[in-house]
Amino acid sequence: MATAASRSVKDFVYEWEGKDRGGKVVRGEIRAAGENQVKATLRRQGVLATKIKKRRMRSGKKIKPKDIALFTRQMATMMKAGVPLLQAFDIVGRGNTNPSVTKLLNDIRGDVETGTSLNSAFRKFPMYFDSLYCNLVEAGEQAGILEALLDRLATYMEKTEAIKAKIRSALMYPCAVVVVAFVVVTVIMIFVIPAFKEVFTSFGADLPAPTLFVMAVSEFFVAYWWLIFGIIGGGGYFFMQAWKRSEKMQRFMDRALLKMPIFGDLINKSCIARWTRTLSTMFAAGVPLVEALDSVGGASGNSVYSEATSKIQNEVSTGTSLTNAMTNANVFPSMVIQMVAIGEESGSIDHMLGKSADFYEAEVDEMVAGLSSLMEPIIIVFLGGLIGGIVVSMYLPIFKLGQVV
Repeated sequence: MATAASRSVKDFVYEWEGKDRGGKVVRGEIRAAGENQVKATLRRQGVLATKIKKRRMRSGKKIKPKDIALFTRQMATMMKAGVPLLQAFDIVGRGNTNPSVTKLLNDIRGDVETGTSLNSAFRKFPMYFDSLYCNLVEAGEQAGILEALLDRLATYMEKTEAIKAKIRSALMYPCAVVVVAFVVVTVIMIFVIPAFKEVFTSFGADLPAPTLFVMAVSEFFVAYWWLIFGIIGGGGYFFMQAWKRSEKMQRFMDRALLKMPIFGDLINKSCIARWTRTLSTMFAAGVPLVEALDSVGGASGNSVYSEATSKIQNEVSTGTSLTNAMTNANVFPSMVIQMVAIGEESGSIDHMLGKSADFYEAEVDEMVAGLSSLMEPIIIVFLGGLIGGIVVSMYLPIFKLGQVV
């Protein structure tokens, strides 16, 4: 960890110029910790450096899980093609458009070049490579099938990210509409309704109850808009911080999300898909069951399944079958349990778990598509009712204008 921390302070790119063994002038760039390392690297390549210039590497964007998934896929493809490991790191690093990813790969390559195993190099960066990733890489190195396990890892990460993206898109749409509706209503209440109020005051007639209610709400918005925005903004910020930092809050929200109407079923199926996909990948890599369960709970993305996985792990470690342990956890549907039972009897748990993951991933796809179609008319009705109700309330007094005249 100290090595990773010290490297994260600065990173340098050296532009060099020199002559190769044939006397031909060559130039390029290389990433290294110092000028001496650049000279030593070029010397090993048969290049006599004549000019070395250091420049500070630009700060890059944040490294996202999809960046790690893309890196894994590229490494798996090149290693399958017979490209040596260090050369593959160079190719991927030079071809990446995010300097932060390039720096990360350069740090890992430097460790591997000095004799560190690949999984140990990855473990120095737990923010980007979790225990599941590192355990599978270690299993691949020990069995001599690193390229095959990197391919499995890439497939697993791609499927997991695809599910997360679909869940986010399904939840983002209604949230965005609610925010837009709040902004529109706020503008109407603060700027539009007061103008109507001045007109209605000159009527000299009693106003309908809906109009009086809307005008009262408008007066509250005008007088306390700063308080409304402060409560919503501050409350939202502290809520999100509590959700991130408090384990009790996380457990409460995870349970609440699973019980939500419509969306709860979607989140539940996505958790099952990630759980079964993760365990299937670990089994296929030859990782022992008890050890594999260490990584499975966190990969599900929900504390309910993490706690259930811990119980399953404890029972399995004492000799209970995986099927019985999953049944006792009381969070998995009967189909998954039956598939695992068949897998235990036939000795193909990884295959049956993979089939379960395929099924629930397809279920998530169908639910997201159905929700997208369902949410559009609901949102249209919601916005229409909200804005239409305000408009009708403000035009009701105009209908009584003839009586006053």
